[in-house]
Amino acid sequence: MRFCLKFIDQGAGSRLPSVTPMTGSASYSWTFTHRVPASRTIVVALLLATVTGSLLGGTLRAQKHERRHEIDHLEEAWRDALLKDDSAAMSGLLADDYMAITSNGTLQTKDEALANLRSGRVHITSLEISDRKIRFYGSTALVTSTANIEGTTPEGNISGSYRYTRVYVERPPGVWKIVSFEANRVLGPGFHK
Repeated sequence: MRFCLKFIDQGAGSRLPSVTPMTGSASYSWTFTHRVPASRTIVVALLLATVTGSLLGGTLRAQKHERRHEIDHLEEAWRDALLKDDSAAMSGLLADDYMAITSNGTLQTKDEALANLRSGRVHITSLEISDRKIRFYGSTALVTSTANIEGTTPEGNISGSYRYTRVYVERPPGVWKIVSFEANRVLGPGFHK
């Protein structure tokens, strides 16, 4: 590398160096050449990449933790809305194109899910969630859990253990909505179809 330093502000006697070409009569000019060995350049580049990667990795982990916390919070909001028959809260959680596959295999839209909640046809008295796992795929979050439920529907008692999958999509950024849900009853040991 080759640098040419010229001194500025010579009238005041400060003799401050500058690499910027200055107009006027600079009476002092130094030129020096400094060569950095290739091995040092590589070490500095690797050190810089490592520090930058560590900082970015920490930021990405923090963002992932924050997103996971958001989904956990939404899962609890869904649970509370279901237990309290709160159709307004449930409406805010479900996307307009929401589609569910119920445990008996029927399809259910957002409007149908909200109508069932408002009418009291589906009445859940207890809902305990366990084994929750959250995975992210870009702006999609996939939640799987086990739910132990006590409740009734027009078809009868639905109490039991279920495994479910719920899919959230982030649109616009920072706003998660449930787009899909599927529940399957966990059959006891020794049950053969």
